[in-house]
Amino acid sequence: MLQYWPKYVSPLRVVWNFLCIYLAKYSPSLALKCFLYRLTGAKIGRNVSFGLAVVLDVFYPHLITVEDNVVLGYNSVILCHEFLVREGRIGPVLIERNVMVGANSTILAGVTIGANSEVSAMSLVNQDVPPGVLAGGVPVRVIRASAHS
Repeated sequence: MLQYWPKYVSPLRVVWNFLCIYLAKYSPSLALKCFLYRLTGAKIGRNVSFGLAVVLDVFYPHLITVEDNVVLGYNSVILCHEFLVREGRIGPVLIERNVMVGANSTILAGVTIGANSEVSAMSLVNQDVPPGVLAGGVPVRVIRASAHS
């Protein structure tokens, strides 16, 4: 399925997204990171902090919404697609307000992380995370009912 990606997304669009995303990946400026991610069509709220080496989906960044006051930790990845051997999946990712995602986490297509939640480092977010919880692990699961208790 991966070899057919040009049938689904314009190669010029992918080149543009790649340039913006990889410039943002190593930029020390949080404002510049947000600006570059917005140029790909990603919806980025106010006071969003992308850690060093965060990578957004190069094919479908326009399906990513990150609301206000979110922190995404070092080397995290947000994907809106899965190109498998015989099939593909595409889905939006929504990270609601006041969320913290720990370093080295991966967020997969079709996932919502609820407001006021925390995702621990090195988590695989393959399902929705409810609002106001601490979640983590591979795959992600709720650890504690309130992220701030």
